[in-house]
Amino acid sequence: MKRRTFMLTAAGAAAGMVVLPRMSFAAEGVIDWYTSSDSNILDFWINTIKPAFEAAHPGVGLNLVDAGDGAGVIAIAERAIAAKQTNTDPQADFFESGHALLPAGAIEAGIYTNIKEAGLSNYSKINPLAINSDYSMPYRGSQVLLAYDTTKLDPADAPKTWDELVAWIKANPGEFVYNRPDKGGSGGNFVRRAIHQANGLDPAMFTVDNYTEEFGEETLGKAWDLLADIAPSLYDSGAYSSGNTQSIQLLAQGVVTMTPVWSDQILQAIDQGVLPEDTGLVQLQDLALCGDFTRSIVIENGTNRDAALMLADFILSEEIQSAILTELGGFPGVSWDYLSEDLRERFADIVPQTIPTFPAGAWESAINDGWYRNVAPNVDRNS
Repeated sequence: MKRRTFMLTAAGAAAGMVVLPRMSFAAEGVIDWYTSSDSNILDFWINTIKPAFEAAHPGVGLNLVDAGDGAGVIAIAERAIAAKQTNTDPQADFFESGHALLPAGAIEAGIYTNIKEAGLSNYSKINPLAINSDYSMPYRGSQVLLAYDTTKLDPADAPKTWDELVAWIKANPGEFVYNRPDKGGSGGNFVRRAIHQANGLDPAMFTVDNYTEEFGEETLGKAWDLLADIAPSLYDSGAYSSGNTQSIQLLAQGVVTMTPVWSDQILQAIDQGVLPEDTGLVQLQDLALCGDFTRSIVIENGTNRDAALMLADFILSEEIQSAILTELGGFPGVSWDYLSEDLRERFADIVPQTIPTFPAGAWESAINDGWYRNVAPNVDRNS
């Protein structure tokens, strides 16, 4: 599922010149590239990565294709499996966004390149927290942070642990808001951080296939107590915003002092002048709020496999990793040590020590349903 960013930028007329029909004939030296990401990601590739890569690699081009969604990328991978079996061209070389375990059997079928063993000069720079398979390459990420108004809260006093955050919320009633967990990931991951807090700060307790009603009631119930405890101290004595964007708007309007935000959304909002440049950003240091990385895949049986590996190496370069942070508002896929000292200092308060995740599947509906029943029973879910 695509996650809406704060301000989507349309690819526009320029996109129309490079985004070709999905079933294009492969050409040697032209990398067939597919994405399931939002339009702002495609726009970033069109305007930043494509011209820089093609300038650095004369004779190699990029054919940027919107696959629509994750199911579209999976369908193209299935086409690559069929092509492998018949020794034909899969008409695909590079997935900007993909999962190495999807479709089932893709690795066993030999259609995904082992990135770890491919000899990329920049592979060792990848943040080890982001690697989840040898067959995919994390190159950009996003994580939920806390954004705050520095005219009301001195950065030296910004909370950096869950307990400090709860103490600040209670000491400053009405100044904190998060969105309903089913309306956006910033509020949803704030709720998940409460779940982690209530269960020993151990994200590994939760996996996509270990949900049961009994286990869910045991683990989630303790989190509902934490969230119900702070509810009277929230904005408007227990109100919740309607989504990621409204939370940022409330902060921009000075209605609240602090709110959870997606890293890319808030950095874009600051860059676009929606929020002032001195907006404070901080990450909890006892256990960070959840996030994840987008991982790219090189098609092993693609016509332009070697060129696709050059592209994979290129997007791990300092030039592109810095642009991901400053232009896209994402997190780098490489360790922060490989960015300039200036950028490290500028974003020091948001560098995560951990990058916890939380599984979807049955857990997602259990969290949303349980939150409405136990934390916000007076909130109309359909409003």
